[in-house]
Amino acid sequence: MKHNSYVYPIPNPLWIEKLCRWADFHFDFFAYTNGNNHIYPENPFATKFYAGNRQLTEKEIWSETGVKKVGIIGYDFKNRLEKLESENPAFFDLPEVCFFTPSFSLELLGEKIISAVELTEEFWKAIKETPLPTQSTTSCSVVPQITREQYLFTVKTIKDHIIEGNTYESNFCQAYSGDFETWDPVSAYFKLNELSSMPFSALFKAKSNWLVSASPERYLKRTGNKIIAQPIKGTIKRGESAAEDLLNKETLANSEKEQAENLMITDLMRNDLSMVSKTGSVNVTELFGIYPFPKVFQMISTISSELKDEVTFSDIIQASFPMGSMTGAPKIRTMEIVEELESFKRGWFSGTFGVIEENGDFDFSVIIRSIIADMDLKKLYFGVGSAITFDADAAQEYDECILKAKAILEVLSGK
Repeated sequence: MKHNSYVYPIPNPLWIEKLCRWADFHFDFFAYTNGNNHIYPENPFATKFYAGNRQLTEKEIWSETGVKKVGIIGYDFKNRLEKLESENPAFFDLPEVCFFTPSFSLELLGEKIISAVELTEEFWKAIKETPLPTQSTTSCSVVPQITREQYLFTVKTIKDHIIEGNTYESNFCQAYSGDFETWDPVSAYFKLNELSSMPFSALFKAKSNWLVSASPERYLKRTGNKIIAQPIKGTIKRGESAAEDLLNKETLANSEKEQAENLMITDLMRNDLSMVSKTGSVNVTELFGIYPFPKVFQMISTISSELKDEVTFSDIIQASFPMGSMTGAPKIRTMEIVEELESFKRGWFSGTFGVIEENGDFDFSVIIRSIIADMDLKKLYFGVGSAITFDADAAQEYDECILKAKAILEVLSGK
């Protein structure tokens, strides 16, 4: 707990939702992050709330200015780092880089609210009087952008690339999109978090654009001169019974195919981090860890290193973005291949969301299992993908995508 902080009890379970709705009314930007008390290596997201009206310029984002920064780097930022293009159609325009600096921040620790400043009576009254909707409007009819047959054919094409030596592993993604008249991103977030409470859950508003995220995956976390990456590769559904659950967990843990996928990306991330790390400091602190989530088990590896002196946030992004788990290996050629084969511009999907502290520490998630919406255009989309290797079974990979999409589809069904 910070020195001179103020501590208050959370008044009731609906208070946080009211806080988000109050922020939506009063601020152009806000974010709520929630680790959902997950037992996660190096800890999940802290449960925090940020709101503000000042969007940062690109110069301010990349400079080490000593201000808190909250925001997103979209997947297509890759084109600034390498000679790459994003020519597929976008569902709607999104800023490639979008950060704000909060004028108001809270930490939520258990049943306590921690604030650096004293919260006024007017503030408590405003939150209390913020109305909740009488009925939830989270339904939106969505359609897949490609058919199952097109997906299966594309997997075959990727395998042809693997045979030719162009790629070893490609993260091929498909998308669902929809239009709506009324859709409530705040209700959608709380419903999604109830169905699929993840360690990197987040709600982010940037003017008319919203991110509703139930991400299980960390991209990077910096604490002082230490940095970690935690790629996920390997997914299996949870069992219907305790016995089936244990069997599925062991099946994933012992899968040579899933281990091979995970190892390729772990090696890629080791290589990325080595460019900004002290020689000999890059270590795999956990390989093939199996972690439970509400609907799936995931295989997660953790890579850590000690950063070189004077390394900046910009240097780290230059070395490691986009994260290997959402591209494949080798990274640049594989990004070219998936660009040719995918039907949509990824935008924020498979980019990264997070918070940079005043001292330069940061924590960023991978934007997956997430709905991206534009409230002015009344459109939304979400992406879902899986890693294709030579041993991949196309039908099983398609089923894995449906499994990953399940919670979002439930939210958008409005049931």
